[in-house]
Amino acid sequence: MGEFSIGDAMQLFLNKSPLKGDIQAMQIHDVWEEIMGKTVARYTEKLQLFGGKLIITTSVAPLKQELLYQRENIIRRVNEVMGRKMVTEVIIQ
Repeated sequence: MGEFSIGDAMQLFLNKSPLKGDIQAMQIHDVWEEIMGKTVARYTEKLQLFGGKLIITTSVAPLKQELLYQRENIIRRVNEVMGRKMVTEVIIQ
């Protein structure tokens, strides 16, 4: 039987867990202000991650429009800050 660190064991568990997307969305939420700035972070109501799709929810119409234009930049910045390819698509709601 091989030895695992607690971190490795947790990573293995999370990779197979249905909670994986929720936990990754929380990690993105933690750095969202750093990635997008205070104003965008303030008016972002919800972040969800399902199978590489980052769903951003806001009720502010001009912000929705700006986020639509920034989709590729958001993907690049989130993956850069997180240190791995987590997001492949951005959906604005």
